[in-house]
Amino acid sequence: MLDSSIRTLALYLVLVAALRLLGKRQVGQMEPSEFAVMMLLANLATVPVENLDMSILYGIIPIILIYGAEMLFSVLTLRSIRLRKLLCGKPVILIENGRISERNLKRTRITLDELTMHLREKGIFDLNTIKYAILETNGQVSTLQFAKDMPATAKDAGQKVTDTELPITLISDGRIMHKNLPLTGYDMNWLETQLRMRKALPQEVLLMTVDSAGHIIFIRKQHET
Repeated sequence: MLDSSIRTLALYLVLVAALRLLGKRQVGQMEPSEFAVMMLLANLATVPVENLDMSILYGIIPIILIYGAEMLFSVLTLRSIRLRKLLCGKPVILIENGRISERNLKRTRITLDELTMHLREKGIFDLNTIKYAILETNGQVSTLQFAKDMPATAKDAGQKVTDTELPITLISDGRIMHKNLPLTGYDMNWLETQLRMRKALPQEVLLMTVDSAGHIIFIRKQHET
């Protein structure tokens, strides 16, 4: 039992390390080759766990080999368009200039119900507003609406706007992020003043952020009763 637990933990750590190195993607965002690698890694990890007479290296070495092969193919696909198309496929146009391609729907085995579902997920309920709909290699559908159906932007209205910058976290779950404070251009005295204005101690703050425009987001912890 102890040997099985140690094997499981060791293989778990190897798998986690391999997946971290492969990158972070959700299953629905994986290329076919990436999904195949995930399935192989999972199956290989179970072999030495189920068979205690087998050396754990029979699980670790194949995992390392598959990881190495995946990294090699990743480099090769960056340099070869043909290999990239072979392993990852290529995008398929489902709607072109407002016309649904029945041929490509059949080729990709996507029904009209599935197509409209993908569009609804993007907040699009009228097919007539779609100029292009493209099935990407990761299974997601990208869309481009006709210009007349696109939401108006500040640029269209002739308004001058400034770009939004990412907010910088100053306090997270009661802890002051001292490394982030210099990035904001403020100092500790400024932070203490802001806390006094809100009659709060750092440990009473769930989240406090500030952006380049000086806009502060302040969320106080809720006291449980």
